[in-house]
Amino acid sequence: MRVADPVLGSGATMSTGDRPAVPEQTFRFRFDPRYKVAGLPFGVTDRRAWVRLGPRHLEAHLGPWTVRTPIANLAGAEITGPYGFARTAGPAHLSFTDRGITFATNGDRGACVRFHEPVRGLDPGGVLRHPGLTVTVADVEGFRAAVAAVL
Repeated sequence: MRVADPVLGSGATMSTGDRPAVPEQTFRFRFDPRYKVAGLPFGVTDRRAWVRLGPRHLEAHLGPWTVRTPIANLAGAEITGPYGFARTAGPAHLSFTDRGITFATNGDRGACVRFHEPVRGLDPGGVLRHPGLTVTVADVEGFRAAVAAVL
């Protein structure tokens, strides 16, 4: 069965093995006005900041940066925040403590998704890999629940 996403186009509902069918969901980012200004020089806009969680993959975009991984690679998600402006505004950010990647458009709160195997994100060549991705989507609780539903 195909379902239309009013912002990004069509999605699908399908089964992945023993898991129940999971509808594709798109989560938009919540922008703080200061973050919106800081992100513009890096191509971070409302239209280029979203996370799609489907029956097979998680795909997140922040301007030119993309993280894509199979659902089977998701280990869990927690709500996190607040975040410091200087450490999160503008482009995608690398956490020097754990090599996680942050896609932030506000400093209030987000969700940190953990992966079984680290993923590509900042480095297009894939040498640097990230064990987690933090996203500041508008519906943080809904996103966390959606990740839990596919685990």
